[in-house]
Amino acid sequence: MPLDLAIETNALVKRFGTTVAVDGVDLAVPRGGVYGVLGPNGAGKTTTIRMLATLLDIDGGTARVLGHDVAREGDTVRGKVALTGQFASLDEDLTGTENLVLLSRLYGFSRSAARARSEQLLGAFDLADAAGRQVKNFSGGMRRRLDIAASIIVTPELIFLDEPTTGLDPRSRNQVWEIVRALVAGGTTVLLTTQYLDEADQLADRIAVIDRGRVIAEGTSGELKASVGSGALHVRVADPERRGEAATVLAGVLGVDVTIEPDPAALSARIEDNGRVARALAALDDAGIAVTTFALGQPSLDEVFLALTGKPADSHTGRPADSHTGRPADSHTGRPADTDTALEGTPS
Repeated sequence: MPLDLAIETNALVKRFGTTVAVDGVDLAVPRGGVYGVLGPNGAGKTTTIRMLATLLDIDGGTARVLGHDVAREGDTVRGKVALTGQFASLDEDLTGTENLVLLSRLYGFSRSAARARSEQLLGAFDLADAAGRQVKNFSGGMRRRLDIAASIIVTPELIFLDEPTTGLDPRSRNQVWEIVRALVAGGTTVLLTTQYLDEADQLADRIAVIDRGRVIAEGTSGELKASVGSGALHVRVADPERRGEAATVLAGVLGVDVTIEPDPAALSARIEDNGRVARALAALDDAGIAVTTFALGQPSLDEVFLALTGKPADSHTGRPADSHTGRPADSHTGRPADTDTALEGTPS
């Protein structure tokens, strides 16, 4: 395994009875930074992480984590990694402080060191004001931040974050994103699974797209976008009743399919030749079809997902809802303070 790789898998397989949940996954995750694993529910993301974290046996292929074989050196792997799942692994009847002190003691911290580490993490993750409250009274965003804090009591070389923002409101999601960036700044490699396209775009240095247990594409966000065309043209016409006519004109000039968007006046098309865009807009003008706005840019990850899977992200729940679907919104605001300093914990 190359020294610059945190994770390397070859033809990784996991079966549950007759169901193949992971079907030959190959990954090469560099050390440092965030590696995103993007896919819908049921794609095999969580199963892959659980094998890499030694929580599930591997049924086929091989996996090495931080240079160690997952199947033969499980104890060593577990001592170097941390895992935060989709649901908080906290005792809801304990306070935030009590949860962190308990876990610190289990890691071998002395009483005073456990208390000091707890205070450090609660301050770093903007939870100091809630330290004495029972976790069952925390909001969804606060629980998620506390869960991540519990995962880094002893700073891991590699942390698995399995859909860490599922069910969170936009503000809480942004706070978790800042925590992820701070982890990387502190030297930790992050493997992030997500079904949110914008999350992968915001955080990941490289992205593997998984669908039905297989990696169907891999690269940087820019490389994935470039793989489906040189750009995307978005047009809004002044008269929605002429949108169908406009689509025909654009398709004829651009030589590609034109998508009718949910907005009754909007059209879009992936384009291979930017030089045709001006001619297409001129053709609309010649046809007497007024355009209110147009934009030319790189395809979004939504469009990449559609091109790769043949299905829109929404059909895979790949786009987060605009409204909060979990607990009440977190009352804390702002970026987590001093998070970098919270990454230096060691037992004493």
